[in-house]
Amino acid sequence: MSVDASSGPLAGLRVFDLTRVLAGPTCTQILGDLGADVVKVERPGTGDDSRAFAPPFVPGTADGAYFAGLNRNKRSITLNLASEEGQALARRLVRRCDILVENFKVGALSRYGLGFNELHATQPELIYCSITGFGQTGPYAPLPGYDSLIQAMGGMMSLTGEPGGLPHKTGIPVTDLFAGLYACIGILAALRHRQRTGLGQHVDIAMLDTAVASLANQGMTYLATGRNPDRLGNEHPTVVPYQVFGTADGHMVLSIANDATFDRFCKGFGLSHLMEDSRFVTNSARVENRAAVTAALSPVLVAQPTAWWLEQLAALNIGGSPINTLEQVFADPQVRARDMVVEIPRASGGTVQVLGHPVRMSARGATYRLEPPALGEHTDALLVEILGMGESEVSELRARRVI
Repeated sequence: MSVDASSGPLAGLRVFDLTRVLAGPTCTQILGDLGADVVKVERPGTGDDSRAFAPPFVPGTADGAYFAGLNRNKRSITLNLASEEGQALARRLVRRCDILVENFKVGALSRYGLGFNELHATQPELIYCSITGFGQTGPYAPLPGYDSLIQAMGGMMSLTGEPGGLPHKTGIPVTDLFAGLYACIGILAALRHRQRTGLGQHVDIAMLDTAVASLANQGMTYLATGRNPDRLGNEHPTVVPYQVFGTADGHMVLSIANDATFDRFCKGFGLSHLMEDSRFVTNSARVENRAAVTAALSPVLVAQPTAWWLEQLAALNIGGSPINTLEQVFADPQVRARDMVVEIPRASGGTVQVLGHPVRMSARGATYRLEPPALGEHTDALLVEILGMGESEVSELRARRVI
């Protein structure tokens, strides 16, 4: 497949992608979806670690579904960065790029002449983004960072789980994903800065920083009170009722975010007497008396099936939701209407299903141009296109195991 240079708002920008596994590839896939030409650099023979995170495999390939979910709209080139020739070739390729994204250990790329300081000295317009567990500075900078470790260190696990039970991580690797999203935001801000000044800069993203920033209302609760928030399971720390309830055939989420809605709920379901009780009249009172609220509502909710409740709540404009499995998510009419599952044509025939890009734009937005690449699939084409190499030169590099 060819790259459509006119596709997306970031068309015309080239990204040198030295990332692997999750946080970095999340960032570079977003850039690729929005039109950037992403050159994914991988180790000869093995490639991105996540290719082997399987089963499950992408049907018809040797790659894990994990890899496929993070690497569309990229072209794969294999480079042996452990060799001096490979390092020199990487530096030549970077000269033709606008952005470099990497998630090596702090200082590792400097040994190859590919650190920010080395490249910035000769290519001051380059935007260089580093994604690590703990950032480029501070006492933990040299340490490796992994999602569950960062969820634990960053406080998320202390907030997640049932009261009195074990701390839990989330079901998806949120600190990796947050780091990738913040990296993309930082790169876009750096592009605007370069537009104004002509200079690139180093964007330093730490997973721990993004985890702490993502504590949001719970972090502010601690800063305001000096008290560690309790684990509340599926309940909301400052809004009640905003939680899971049992129904006649399963469970659902009831979300009542203000007093007017709670009053409407009570009137709609024969519970007007609750509004005569000072424990229920205001949200502040309900937070202080959350056990009484749960005890009052649970017998009511469990009397009818989930579908009945969803229909009745929608008629009263009150928030309610089923707790969907992924099968139900991907069959949901709203998800389907928003094209959140996309089929990308494969060069070998057929298609591969991937998750859709969530940013909608009124003009040109995300596109799906390239299937997740096979390892080194575009090596020859990229060396010819970007560096103008001839076929014999490429063959010699391969013979010397540089590519």
